[in-house]
Amino acid sequence: MGKLERSWELVKASWAVLRADKELLVFPIVSTLAVVTVMLTFAVPMFLAGMLEGGLFRGGEIPVVAIVVGFAFYAVQYTIIFYCNSALVGAAMIRLGGGDPTLGDGFRIANRHIGSILGYALLAATVGVILRSIARRGFVGRIIASVFGLAWNIATFLAVPVLVVEGVGPIDAVKRSTSLLKKTWGEQIAGNLGIGAAFTLIFLAGVLVFGGALAAAIATDSAPLIVGVVAAFVAAGILLSLVGSALSAIYSAAVYRYATQGDPGGMFGRELVREAFRVK
Repeated sequence: MGKLERSWELVKASWAVLRADKELLVFPIVSTLAVVTVMLTFAVPMFLAGMLEGGLFRGGEIPVVAIVVGFAFYAVQYTIIFYCNSALVGAAMIRLGGGDPTLGDGFRIANRHIGSILGYALLAATVGVILRSIARRGFVGRIIASVFGLAWNIATFLAVPVLVVEGVGPIDAVKRSTSLLKKTWGEQIAGNLGIGAAFTLIFLAGVLVFGGALAAAIATDSAPLIVGVVAAFVAAGILLSLVGSALSAIYSAAVYRYATQGDPGGMFGRELVREAFRVK
């Protein structure tokens, strides 16, 4: 319960920053629209070429062309996501430092580091393809991929803030992120419950509400009402995802400030951010 309480406190602190700069929500909106566009751009040609009917989802051998296309898909997706996250984190760093950022500030910061962002996207895409390949090797493979995936997520938790603030290359950003985490939280660290835990509970509560509302709508035998309930649920889910993405980026900026300056800034308390990671 203590961990869940801290999760809610993190949400409130991050929300205070987002409320002060509501325009920060534009960055995840742009990211989502671009990512969906890229997904359709890749999925349609792959479907027409019959690639999705082969080994991609049936556990068979994956054609070389599918591996190449898969890597390209990862690379483009990550480039978009990291670019928008860099813009958001850059703007959040200004707010946490007491400034008043604009959308232009965020995009200028991301544009300034576009080379490093692209390099980091290629690195992440490589790791993603490798983990995907390992996960396809049965139950043991999925466990190994999950363990290494978790380790990668922890090691790179501060990679985007490092890219934005320190202007280093992608590999140095990962090394620096890992170094900051070890220096601040110790050698044996593990992920802790954070903003994701709170949003998971919100989503589960939403699913229960949706189930009840949908059952009631079906009982009325009203097609417009059923469509309305489904549309409202989808819209709420998208909004929840956008807000969660923005709050997570703001939180990573606060953790970086704490690791480098000892002060997370904004509405974040030192004790709260100190619990970002725990000893294994």
